[in-house]
Amino acid sequence: MTTTSKLLRVALAVDLPESDCRLIERLEPRVELLRDHTLYRPARWDADWEGDPAFTRTPAQQAAYDSLLAGADALFGIPDVQPARLAATVRANPALRWVHTTAAGGGGQVRAAGLDEAELTRVAFTTSAGVHGSTLAEFALFGILAGAKNLRRLESDQAAKQWPARWEMRHLDEMTVLIVGLGGIGAATAARFKACGSTVWGTSRSGRPVDNVDRIVPLDDIVAAAGEVDAIVVTLPGTAATEKLIGADLFAAVRPGTLLTNVGRGTVIDEDALLTALNEGRIGFAALDVFATEPLPSDSALWHHPNVLASPHTAALSRQESTRIARLFARNATALLDGAPMANTVDTVEFY
Repeated sequence: MTTTSKLLRVALAVDLPESDCRLIERLEPRVELLRDHTLYRPARWDADWEGDPAFTRTPAQQAAYDSLLAGADALFGIPDVQPARLAATVRANPALRWVHTTAAGGGGQVRAAGLDEAELTRVAFTTSAGVHGSTLAEFALFGILAGAKNLRRLESDQAAKQWPARWEMRHLDEMTVLIVGLGGIGAATAARFKACGSTVWGTSRSGRPVDNVDRIVPLDDIVAAAGEVDAIVVTLPGTAATEKLIGADLFAAVRPGTLLTNVGRGTVIDEDALLTALNEGRIGFAALDVFATEPLPSDSALWHHPNVLASPHTAALSRQESTRIARLFARNATALLDGAPMANTVDTVEFY
């Protein structure tokens, strides 16, 4: 998408620290960032894009917020992080040309907005993919280490003040780790496991070499490959093509005690099949930051399974997140204004 405008009017649709707003304007002076911090849901923590749900705009504030969005060429964030609000904004603002989502998996939010083909053609959508790569890669490493060192047993023995006979732990430099998805998160994960001495395999559609990956596995061969590794790290986004990709066939193929962590999207794993694999010992430990339904329902067996570590989709958060996204947004704004390709453009067929 190209533009002949020498100025890009961008409305802040979610709150962003003022220091990061000024950073965007400094990095790309042709951006006019429209904002009023009194109109956004207050952040409860760093990069809390949804904001405090208890906040309610007055009618005057809502009118001002809507007017802000209606006068923009582009949006930083999805309005209130609600797909329905995105749809309403796209339809109320025929001049809107670009929306940047603060989520790495923002394609799913765009899909949920139910935009028609003309609207998807008119507006370019980009995501924050890659911004969370280092933080999620650390959690992936932590999750496999927690399984390798039997964190649950250590916690149980300590709580019971029990000093058992010494027992053997598993070591990363003796492991082959399969990374399912070699995008930004997967590549960052590969670098960390390689630094720990692991043999690293990874799935790829393109088949192109990736740094720190010893073997590229075609996605069609994932089941066979899963039976040859010690640990599996899932980094894939949630799409129709990836839904329950990690399911009963794959779990039936793994070696007993295989370790698993998911830092992609919860829908990629068939949770019923995972529970069966956990109960049968084929999966020895699972560290999960994401789930098919979030929040994880209180009646889910994953809550109390002794070999599951459940994280409330928080592994990506860091103090640097908003600044990293601001820098990415500024680079994409420059690309748009110069008629160059933008990074992380959403595929509006698969919404990835």
